[in-house]
This record gives sequence, C-alpha cells and structure tokens, in this order.
Amino acid sequence: MILKYLNKSFYINILIIFFIFCLDRISKEYVINLNNNSFGKELAISKNLNISLIWNEGIAFGLFSFDKSNLYNYLTVFIGLVILFLIYLALVTVNYKKYFLLLIIGGALGNFCDRVLYSAVPDFIDFHVGNFHWFTFNVADIFITLGVIFMILFEFTDNSRKQ
Repeated sequence: MILKYLNKSFYINILIIFFIFCLDRISKEYVINLNNNSFGKELAISKNLNISLIWNEGIAFGLFSFDKSNLYNYLTVFIGLVILFLIYLALVTVNYKKYFLLLIIGGALGNFCDRVLYSAVPDFIDFHVGNFHWFTFNVADIFITLGVIFMILFEFTDNSRKQ
C-alpha cells in the first residue's frame, strides 16, 4: 500500500519540505547566535523591519501563551498529530493543494522542532509601520501563512469554476 506513494513526485515533495525546514532552521540558528553575540540588542534592517528575537511559547503569533508545562506538552502533542494528519492529506491529494500543504508542513515541522528543542519557538522578524508593529514571526510562519492563503484562494477559484 505505501509503495504506491514512493515515486518521483514523492521524493520531490520530501525535497520541498526539507528545503523549507532547513531554511527555517538555518535562519533561526543564525538569529539566535546573532542575538547571543550582540547581547540581545535589536538589529534594524530597514525603516520598517527589525530583527528582534523573542521566544514564543504559544501557537501562531504568540496566541495562547501560558506557563503550565502540562498544557504546553499537550499542545505540542496535538500539533504533532495535526502535522501527521497534514502529511496524510498531502499523500492523498493529487492537485495543486498538495503543494500548498507541503508549504504548511515544512513550516509546521520547523516550529514543531523548536517546541521540542527549546520549549518555545524563536520569532525574530519584526515588521512595523511607524509605531504599529505586526506580530513578530519567523521563516516557518511565512511558509505556513502562504500555504494557508494559497489554499483559501484555490478553494475560492476552484469552487467558482465548478459553479
């Protein structure tokens, strides 16, 4: 049964996930080392972009941050199960949705790895306009967000074609 999934497309899919995961890990390790060497000082990249390391113990964009370690562990296990479900969906999906799922999986694995290694996810991209700051995020969050946006757009365009 599993052998039907082991084809050229499967290896390309794994390569996409691996690329996103590695890009995320490299960026996070770079920023963590940069933060340690600059003693936690915020780095201004441009007028609207700073690199400022924060440790996110919640889920997307710091939502549901809490101090209870048991709840954190349950949340981490739940996220792991969601990733497994997304992998299953990617295996059985045959159209463009598969690639959108791969973006989400690659980013989710990067953040999941941080949850296991550090008990928090390092977020460091601080986008702002004047005094308005968007939520601080990381490279994995970019891929997760793009995957979700593309998935939503695909659903809208696909449903309009069916009608």
